[in-house]
Amino acid sequence: MISKNDIYTMDITGMTAAGEGVGRAEGMAVFVPGAAVGDRLSVRIVKVLRSYCYGRVEAVLTPSPARTQPDCPVWRACGGCVYRHISYEEELRIKRGQVDDCLRRLGGLSVQTEGILCVRDEEGQPVWNGCRNKALYPITRVDGRAAVGFYAVHSHRVVPTETCPLSPPVFDRAAAAVTAFLDRTGVSVYDEGTGQGLARHLYLRYAESTGAVLLTLVVNGESLPEQGRFVEELRQAIPELCGVLLSVNRERTNVALGKRFITLWGEPYLEDVLCGLRFRLAPNAFYQVNRRGAELLYGKAAEYAQLRPGELLLDLYCGAGTIGLSMASRAGRVIGVEIVPQAVENARENARRNGIENASFFCADAGEAAQRLLREGLRPDVVVVDPPRKGCGEDTLQAIAQMGPGRLVYVSCDPATLARDCARLRELGYEAARASAVDMFPRTGHVETVVLLSRA
Repeated sequence: MISKNDIYTMDITGMTAAGEGVGRAEGMAVFVPGAAVGDRLSVRIVKVLRSYCYGRVEAVLTPSPARTQPDCPVWRACGGCVYRHISYEEELRIKRGQVDDCLRRLGGLSVQTEGILCVRDEEGQPVWNGCRNKALYPITRVDGRAAVGFYAVHSHRVVPTETCPLSPPVFDRAAAAVTAFLDRTGVSVYDEGTGQGLARHLYLRYAESTGAVLLTLVVNGESLPEQGRFVEELRQAIPELCGVLLSVNRERTNVALGKRFITLWGEPYLEDVLCGLRFRLAPNAFYQVNRRGAELLYGKAAEYAQLRPGELLLDLYCGAGTIGLSMASRAGRVIGVEIVPQAVENARENARRNGIENASFFCADAGEAAQRLLREGLRPDVVVVDPPRKGCGEDTLQAIAQMGPGRLVYVSCDPATLARDCARLRELGYEAARASAVDMFPRTGHVETVVLLSRA
């Protein structure tokens, strides 16, 4: 019988969706972070559950051919990157396989991915470092000094991080400038246990097309000591700044951003170019975290949509309107729906700024909006959905089916909920016809998928 602290020799034969290696001991599955398919490992059991257990690598006895030297000193502690220790080609193989497995095993679908797309340079080589355009750092103190970092996996323990290879280098300078200000002024750092302290999170967004940076400091209050000096120091350290904001969050909650934003200097938004269009983004508006990856994803979505002149496109969960507006030139009319009011305002402004006159947007929950449009007799030719990780609600799926679009393009960041919803859509008369994976989140355990469903 397996017990905690037992040590076993095992071969790693698979990977979980969370990027943990899978081995077996006494017939029980053992999940091992930091493992690679093809490894033979000495593994210490650290947690035993009813039907599986977790282990820790004690020694690599025979390394997998896919193993490489990690290029980040805190990758294991941070928990953000789970594939820093294997080749990128192996990572792509794993992610494509996981999408196919979800579609087949969870969704009962026969469709398989046509491939997995990734960002490449002019010479065709994959690019992963520096790909992120957003970072949300919890603020902490280490030995009395302010620091930023990321939460360790399955915890709210902050792992201090001076640099992150996935982020643009300007984020490192921004973090250093903010922590230096906090140290100089003695501004208190928020404590989740007591609900006391002022500085909570540092939130950065980056426009790859221009290099501009929007900096937001989340505070447990209405203001910051020496706000003028704070802005001056930031502008000296980060000439790329386009705006400095405070996000007011006085709630005892795990939600990082507050509902109210105060502009200390500059613009309260960021502008970036995506798919040849210029987008204005509020700090809390959804925007894909990897701009070049998003262009690959939206290109595939447009290919699947097969829009023709005069057709109506309904874009649910539209955010700042990026997907719908990127396809507007191919459609007769675009209607976008989003629940975040600022994002809807951004979407309308983005349409105006790009001279797009055949797109309109309104604020509502996707399910309620779909029902409303159905009552109004709206019959879209194509529906695009890009829901959060939890997937679409049952009311949304039913309303889409009742509107009867000929084609439904489903964009998802979670293959499991995607497969679940595709299985439900099949019951409602829609068959998955094509699928592609896109690696929007290199070195992490996440993968994006786009599926075309056609009305049976």
